[in-house]
Amino acid sequence: MSKRINLLEGNIFTSLTKLAIPIMATSLIQMAYNLTDMIWIGQIGSNAVAAVGSASMFGWLSTGMAVLARMGGQVMVAQKWGAQKREEATEYASNSLQLGIFFSIVFGLIMFLFAKPLIAFFNLNSATVIADAEVYLKITGGAIIFQFVNQIFSGLITATGNSRTPFLTTTVGLFINIILDPVFIFGVGPIPPMGVAGAAWATIIAQGVVSLLFVFYAIKDTMLFHQVNVFQKPNWICQKEIIKIGFPTAIQSMTFTAISMIIARLIANFGDAAVAVQKVGSQIESISWMTADGFSVAINSFIAQNYGAKNIERAKKGYKSALSLISIWGTLSTLLLIFLAEPIFKIFITETAVIPVGVDYLVILGVSQLFMCVEIVTAGAFSGFGKTLPPSIVSITFTVARIPMALFLSSTALGLSGIWWSISISSILKGVILFVLFMIYEKTKLKETVKQ
Repeated sequence: MSKRINLLEGNIFTSLTKLAIPIMATSLIQMAYNLTDMIWIGQIGSNAVAAVGSASMFGWLSTGMAVLARMGGQVMVAQKWGAQKREEATEYASNSLQLGIFFSIVFGLIMFLFAKPLIAFFNLNSATVIADAEVYLKITGGAIIFQFVNQIFSGLITATGNSRTPFLTTTVGLFINIILDPVFIFGVGPIPPMGVAGAAWATIIAQGVVSLLFVFYAIKDTMLFHQVNVFQKPNWICQKEIIKIGFPTAIQSMTFTAISMIIARLIANFGDAAVAVQKVGSQIESISWMTADGFSVAINSFIAQNYGAKNIERAKKGYKSALSLISIWGTLSTLLLIFLAEPIFKIFITETAVIPVGVDYLVILGVSQLFMCVEIVTAGAFSGFGKTLPPSIVSITFTVARIPMALFLSSTALGLSGIWWSISISSILKGVILFVLFMIYEKTKLKETVKQ
């Protein structure tokens, strides 16, 4: 199950594509993982979708803490791997996992112990929705360590040029989730129907199995994980470097989620059905951004390894190849969301009154898909060079700008659609500005690095 790709030699397009395809497939698997929950929960009704969607926001928020440990570890492991410093790569892998486990325990306790006030933030209208959301948050929060560990293992393994293992393990998790979802949600034989709680249990069991598979892989691995020991004394120098690289991306991720939560609260003013539309719509939209995020991980590892090996020109060419491929995907995503909005949305919610709102969401967000893909891949390129601050500043600035835009546009004749437009416009601006900044970085700072 271990097949590493040599990212330092050979045809750039071929090596990058070989690395990227399993990562993109993994992202699609993860998207299907989320959509599976939504499809089954949608059969219960829009109230159940609103409950799961609201509670899931905190799981999404926790991703920022996981990213703090994963991003720094992934970049440093890839750079040390490219420089042929395997012992140092192993040291960074150990400390990345240590940080991730610690953060997951802290965040999981917060989600479990403070479920009621956390869900109260959304100002939901239905007592049933609130109760279901609290239950879902407690269950998933209690086992969030699996989500953290899986993200970090995936990043570290991919950093060595092996994207096949994360794909296979995530696929196993998806099939387990697909099987368990209807069983736990609706009940089968001696298993009683658990509704929203059943969806939570199906998810964490599947994630737990994925974690076990990653641990099994690590035990058998003889290249990176053979000397990894999460119980060893932390190396504060390594952890400081990991945090330095991962901190901007973590703040970016958590800010993005926090703003999304505020936006969700604004959406709740239009009713629980509007909340359900946003949750389902964002899951559908993930066909674009999760794939781009997967490609971002690939270009991150490609650039980091070549940067570590001091092959700057190859790293730059890798970004151009990645940008070309993701631009095609972004364009296809735009066409899909704009022209097939209604049939796609009906897969998840069939309530007549809700469908037009869902179609508006998909069409408006479809306009920005290409720009969003460019932003995500360019952020991955910046991170590969160890420069996580520029994409974080751009993302945070324009994500925060969504709030005043949403307040203003939703107060016009656009109404709820004004909130959708605030999201789409900010994504367009982020894509354009970050691309321009990377071009400037490439022609100035990166050129100075080459001369040195």
